[in-house]
Amino acid sequence: METYLLDWANLLLRWLHVIVAIAWIGSSFYFVFLDSSLTPPEDEQLKKDGVSGELWAVHGGGFYHPVKFAVSPPKLPENLHWFYWESYSTWLSGFALFLISYLWSPSVYLIDPKVFVWSPGAAVAGALAFLVVFWLLYDAICRTLGQSKHGDAKVGALVLVLVCVAAWLATHLFAGRAAFLLMGAMIATAMSANVFFWIIPGQRTVVADLKAGRPVDPI
Repeated sequence: METYLLDWANLLLRWLHVIVAIAWIGSSFYFVFLDSSLTPPEDEQLKKDGVSGELWAVHGGGFYHPVKFAVSPPKLPENLHWFYWESYSTWLSGFALFLISYLWSPSVYLIDPKVFVWSPGAAVAGALAFLVVFWLLYDAICRTLGQSKHGDAKVGALVLVLVCVAAWLATHLFAGRAAFLLMGAMIATAMSANVFFWIIPGQRTVVADLKAGRPVDPI
C-alpha cells in the first residue's frame, strides 16, 4: 500500500512541480523581456508620474500598455499582485518530490556503496546540508562582493567555483542520479531563498514606505 501511495504522490507532485516551475520561469522571462523592451515614455503625464519606461503590445486580440516606475508610483494601488508564490510553490513541490523520491528511501536512491558508504540518516543529513550550506555560502559571497567594483563578475566566478566543488563532492558522496539531482535542487534552493529572504522583504519595505509617506530607497 505504501508503494502504491508513493507512486501516486510521485506522479502528482511531478506534474505540479513542472507546471509551477513553468509559471515561475515563464513569468521571469516575461519580465526580462519587458525590461529589455521598454522605451522612454512619450506622454508628459507619464513622465511627471515618474514612469521610466513603457511598452505597447498586442496579444490575444487585445492591446496592452504596461509602464514601469523607476522607484515608486505616485500612488499605491489597492490591488497589487505579488510575484512570489510562483517561486515558493516550485520549491515546495520540488522538495516534496525530492523527499518522497530520495529521502524516504535513502538506502535505495541516495547511497551507492561503490561511491561512499554511510548510514541512511547521515546520507539524508548530508543531502539537506548541501541545500543549506550552498545557500549560506552563496549569500555570503553576494553580501561581501556584490557591491564591490566588478561585483557581478566576482560573484559569478566564485559561484561557478562553488558549484564545481559541490558537484565534485556530490559525485563522491551520493549515488549518480541523486548527485546530479541534488545539484539542481541546491541551485533552485538558492534561487527561491533569494526571493524569500531578499526580494520580497525589500518589496515589502518599499510598500510600507509608500503607505507611510516616507521616501523610498531604491537599494
